[in-house]
Amino acid sequence: MTELSPPQARTVARRARAATWIVFALNGFAVGMWVVHIPVVERAAGISHPALGALLLVLGGAALAGMQVAGRLADRFGNHRIVPVAGILLGVALVLPGLAGNWWTLALALLGFGFFNGSLDVAMNAQAVVVERAYSRPIMAAFHAMWSIGGALASVAGAAVLDAGLPAVVSLGGTGLLCALVVAVAGRFLLATPAASAQESTVDERKSPPARLVWLLGLLALAMMLSEGVANDWSALYLRDGLGTSESTAALAYGSFAVAMTVGRFATDRVAAFAGPVAVMRYGSALAALGLTVASASPWVPLSLIGWAVFGLGLSGGVPQLFTAAGNLDTRASGALMARVVGVGYLGLLSGPAIIGGLAHFMPLNVTFVLPIVLCLLGVIFAPALKPR
Repeated sequence: MTELSPPQARTVARRARAATWIVFALNGFAVGMWVVHIPVVERAAGISHPALGALLLVLGGAALAGMQVAGRLADRFGNHRIVPVAGILLGVALVLPGLAGNWWTLALALLGFGFFNGSLDVAMNAQAVVVERAYSRPIMAAFHAMWSIGGALASVAGAAVLDAGLPAVVSLGGTGLLCALVVAVAGRFLLATPAASAQESTVDERKSPPARLVWLLGLLALAMMLSEGVANDWSALYLRDGLGTSESTAALAYGSFAVAMTVGRFATDRVAAFAGPVAVMRYGSALAALGLTVASASPWVPLSLIGWAVFGLGLSGGVPQLFTAAGNLDTRASGALMARVVGVGYLGLLSGPAIIGGLAHFMPLNVTFVLPIVLCLLGVIFAPALKPR
């Protein structure tokens, strides 16, 4: 292969960065469009809320499986090849829930959607690590901010198509087609990663990262993502039921959290370049614990909203730094390592709502928030695990 000159290498890296931004945004948009269509799909399938909850667990399980498969395939064939394949298949799978007419067809649809969404999640994060290496400075958090922006745009677009009365199969199908086409084009500009050779597959195990370090990163990802899930699922409910606000005011709790998290992710890369990933995790986790403490203890709505915003700001940098750390533990198995850490973290996102809901049967909702506060403090204690190696 011809070696690129420094200007050419910078141009290739910039194009790969833009392409990866687009993939993250489109993934956030696709997931967001599915989320806003959940009530419509539930009615069309003729299922109850408990049945929907069970099927969403099917989606989560399929996503976990997709992460593990994609991680190994990314190491074997290169994540630049897996990203467009997973993105195109996700676009195809997105239309399937709109076609479901009963519980079992919806289950099959969610199996496909979950599997390919999990596959794309791991593959695009692995590509983001490669692009970040090319830049030689932190840029991971901005990719995650683009995912959030994609989700926000989906909430607006979804509301518009639902208000217009478009059938779910049309709006989800159109979104899927858009995602498939754009990801296919963006995939041409991703940075190539070498496929694993037979020799590399037999590398001395003693050179592999310690298993306990991989699981520690996974535990921290679980802690951060479970805490994020608390805001996603319980912040508005707490303001409505705990502080007696209206539905519209209660919605500001999640809004303040989400906006602060997105802004924080755009700022995190500069902070990480200056202070390092350990500081981002340590002080961000401490800030998140403080914010949630204020949000859950304050009897005043404005102060509680500030607390939710501080909570989002504190959490904004942790997960991107964890994914970067996992992807750089061993470049020979970056995808598989990323899949483990992302998969364990995803368990937190899935289990968090159920855990908090179960605890809320025995204690006030704001008291259950002690759990995510303690989990954030784990980020303070174990932040040195992110030290570059």
